[in-house]
Amino acid sequence: MPAAYQFDELPVLHGLSEEDFFRLCQDNPQLRLERAANQDIIIMPPAHPDASEDGLEIAYQLKHWARTSAQPGHTYESSAGFRLPDGSVRAPDVAWLSSARRATADQAAGFLAVCPEFVVEVLSPSDRLATTQVKMEEYIANGVQLGFLLDVAQETAYIYRPGQVPETVHSYEQELSGEPVLPGFSLDLRPLRRR
Repeated sequence: MPAAYQFDELPVLHGLSEEDFFRLCQDNPQLRLERAANQDIIIMPPAHPDASEDGLEIAYQLKHWARTSAQPGHTYESSAGFRLPDGSVRAPDVAWLSSARRATADQAAGFLAVCPEFVVEVLSPSDRLATTQVKMEEYIANGVQLGFLLDVAQETAYIYRPGQVPETVHSYEQELSGEPVLPGFSLDLRPLRRR
């Protein structure tokens, strides 16, 4: 039996003010929503269990580093929304924000109006690689200093830095360095490998 509702692309809403978008998010916590710079509201499916587990592993490693590091900052998982300079509201799978940047962030409309220094996106089976790569470029254009896009199924990582072509890393038998943005942090990819 075919699905009652099936979309080649997820539906997109448009035209809500930032306050209305925040209220929509608060009134519908079961939905994962983001807003693009052009004000389109993007409805995202729930994370695939493997991608959710991977995000948790990454957040764990980052939080552990943050607790033992001399770099004061905050680690976030995918339910935190950031209003970026281009007007978009994004919720990266994992993010890190320095305490100095956090202290200056406006939170008047509900979301932190600040760009994290570091973000990670984990490709879920429902995600399109090309679309997520564009999203990573948008993060960099908005002030992210380091971004990892992880395609765990293919054991491929894409590393994004301002002013550089993304670096592609194959094989998860290694670590990705967070230098110089996250001094001393390395993301161990081995726990993400599919058994």
